[in-house]
Amino acid sequence: MTASGPPPGPEPQAARPGPAPRPGTRPLLTVAAVCAALFTAAAVTVSVRHGVPLAPERAAVHWSAAHHGEPLRSIARVLTATGTGTVPYLLAVLAGLLAGRDARGRLRAVACAVLVLAAGQAIRYGLMELLARPRPPALDWAGPASGYAFPSGHATTSALAAGILAWGIARCVGPARARIWWAVLAVWAAGVGLTRVYLAVHWPGDVIGGWLLAATLLCLALLLEPLAVPRPDRS
Repeated sequence: MTASGPPPGPEPQAARPGPAPRPGTRPLLTVAAVCAALFTAAAVTVSVRHGVPLAPERAAVHWSAAHHGEPLRSIARVLTATGTGTVPYLLAVLAGLLAGRDARGRLRAVACAVLVLAAGQAIRYGLMELLARPRPPALDWAGPASGYAFPSGHATTSALAAGILAWGIARCVGPARARIWWAVLAVWAAGVGLTRVYLAVHWPGDVIGGWLLAATLLCLALLLEPLAVPRPDRS
């Protein structure tokens, strides 16, 4: 006779990757504080100098103005156009749709994502009017621009939209896939910011200031995430 063991049970299913983990509170506070301090230093520098650019900023804009050839100019114009207007808000809506788990959750997430983007743009616009930094000479421009220079609206808005969409992706896919999309979004936001200098409509400090402001606001938004868009209980 052969010993009989317990009847074979169903084969265990492979665990599906969960959403990317949320950063802890302390790292978010640290990054927010560092970015806010650097942005404040840049804003104070702009204010003390009455908007007069630093020598490296002048050199960067002069180099850009001398290299406005095709097809780079057309590519830059197309890319820079995605950093303002409808596109960032569409990305925010997409982020909310990805983050929500049901109809009510999606509606709430979309509202929060759009609110963060709109609030960031309002803060940026207020700072631009307050600091009133002049743009580079209009004769060097290779694209349309309006308003004051610091911080760059395109750089701030595209970085905010990229961060918001990265948040939405992180709530619905595993960490490995999320990192790939984060890298793609980071390249897009960086490209939009760099086109502002290449088209000679912003000083480099304007773009860096926009990135720092966006990073600060994104970190603060993540700190408030549990109150605004709670994560579902997966226990």
